[in-house]
Amino acid sequence: MFSHVMVGVRDLEASKAFYDAVLGALGIGPAYLHKGRYFYRSPTGLFGITLPINGEPATHGNGSTIGFSMASPEQADAFHAAGVAHGGSSCEDPPGWRQGAAGPLYLAYLRDPDGNKICAMHRPAV
Repeated sequence: MFSHVMVGVRDLEASKAFYDAVLGALGIGPAYLHKGRYFYRSPTGLFGITLPINGEPATHGNGSTIGFSMASPEQADAFHAAGVAHGGSSCEDPPGWRQGAAGPLYLAYLRDPDGNKICAMHRPAV
């Protein structure tokens, strides 16, 4: 459904260090630089970080979450730990299993250094 996701950041190099760490936990990266923006490529799409091109300050979307698919709960934990170790902060409930209408999910939520909310999600095979 999606070809790419791009988020605005205030400090491109600090955000690169954060995303190199969390996406590195998934075997993705490091980022490559293209036209002043950093991109991470996976078999299913692109994730990018950029200073806003309009020159205005980067802001996070209140109520927005970007979810990253995980192969296992352990991979989600590694993603979360890498984020906290590289300038992110844990948010919502601690990493763990949640039961919902879609069945069980393992979720680990973070805010990146700019306040963007990201989520590591593992959905077990049924």
